[in-house]
Amino acid sequence: MKKKFYITTPIYYVNDKPHIGHAYTTILADVLTRFHKSQGQETFFLTGLDEHGQKVEQAARARNLSPKEHCDDLAPRFLQLWEKLEIQYDDFIRTTEARHVKVVQSALQQAYDSGDIYSDEYEGWYSVAEERFITETEKESGDFRDVKKLKECNWFFRMSKYQQKLLDYIEDNPSYILPEHRKNEILGFLRQPLSDLCISRPKERLNWGIELPFDQDYVTYVWFDALLNYVSGSGYLSDDKKFKECWPADIHLIGKDILTTHAVYWSTMLFSLNIPLPKSIFAHGWWMLDKSKMSKSLGNVVNPLDLIDEYGVDPVRYYLMREMVLGQDANFTMESFIKRFNSDLANDFGNLLNRLSGLIGKNFDGCVPEEGSLTDDDQLIKQAAEKLDKSVTEMVNQLKINDAIEAVLQLVRMVNKYMEVQAPWKVAKTDLSRAGTILYTAAEALRISAVHLLPVMPIRAQKVLDVLGAPKSLAQWGGLKAGTKLKEHEALFPRLEIDKE
Repeated sequence: MKKKFYITTPIYYVNDKPHIGHAYTTILADVLTRFHKSQGQETFFLTGLDEHGQKVEQAARARNLSPKEHCDDLAPRFLQLWEKLEIQYDDFIRTTEARHVKVVQSALQQAYDSGDIYSDEYEGWYSVAEERFITETEKESGDFRDVKKLKECNWFFRMSKYQQKLLDYIEDNPSYILPEHRKNEILGFLRQPLSDLCISRPKERLNWGIELPFDQDYVTYVWFDALLNYVSGSGYLSDDKKFKECWPADIHLIGKDILTTHAVYWSTMLFSLNIPLPKSIFAHGWWMLDKSKMSKSLGNVVNPLDLIDEYGVDPVRYYLMREMVLGQDANFTMESFIKRFNSDLANDFGNLLNRLSGLIGKNFDGCVPEEGSLTDDDQLIKQAAEKLDKSVTEMVNQLKINDAIEAVLQLVRMVNKYMEVQAPWKVAKTDLSRAGTILYTAAEALRISAVHLLPVMPIRAQKVLDVLGAPKSLAQWGGLKAGTKLKEHEALFPRLEIDKE
């Protein structure tokens, strides 16, 4: 059975207002999915919402709604954003769905039956804001709000049982946790004694959750609920054929703040359930605003919908993918957004299309000229374009998306310089055939560049191909056919004025 490329985002908290962090992770998953599709691979892309917990219950009560009504009201905000961002997900899972509830209760029962879940009394500091018990050190840090001493009986997962097994697994599978420095963080964490994991809340304190199948007085808490979406969404216990095609997931894309829950909690849960671990967990950095972490409390969260409405979806997708080095934090400023737009998209990529269509229109009645025989200078462009497919593929497979984009833009800049040196507008006056070869060479390199940018900018890169009357699937030289009539077009990326912003 052919394995699909299976990628996931975290499931986002339903109470959150979608922001640039949500947009980034989901665009990244979409870009990777589109890339693998372009390579002829079948794909499965899962995203969704985490809808249980105390904060949801409290927010619903404040609105005089049931928790489910509250979730149903908020969920469309994410779906609308994904539509605006041109996100082509295959499934959008909500943890309130029956298919997910069934998997969660089955997993809990299986872990309970095998002795991996037990009851115990626990006393400790509880952060109401974070909805979890915290350590003495965490309490002293002052980072946690609404902290109180709590003593109660709960159900625990024997996470410590799998500590050594997980350590060995990470050591034996170097690409399981990426990037490298995040893997080292987890190895350091696992070399300390690992506590067992509290996985329940008494219904008298929290009612909005999935009931434990072996104790009706409790609901399961976030970990045995939310994390299981990755298997419930890919057919576990409901569609055996689909699950075999998808699992193990190729990449769990997550933010660095939820690395421990995925690398440790999720991994040990899978060990307990005898489900293979995903191939890779990749923790990316945070988006900062003027070098400060974005947060609702600081009021500095960038709304991607505002950017899209103002500048269009493709420039937003391009900027987010080009600006962040995966694994590191990135700094968002409007100045850097506008500079990136003007330099890469307006001056380099968009301007090349304008120049070519203008010159072909003027000298060849708007039809693609014959390629003719290539000079050494032409061959350099052709060779650079032909090498691009291999180098972009390698970079994307290494999750170096920004480097892959830069490699494409280097070809575009090379072609712009080639146009300046060759000056086909001058050559056309004395040697129309030679001018045609120059323009064909430049236009074919532009077409190949557009093919490679399609996963990042699906609308405007497609417009380039439409103008050239060219196929989107061919990344090799020769896709542009002589005699093809170019379509008229507006400026692809009109320059933005920084002063006005």
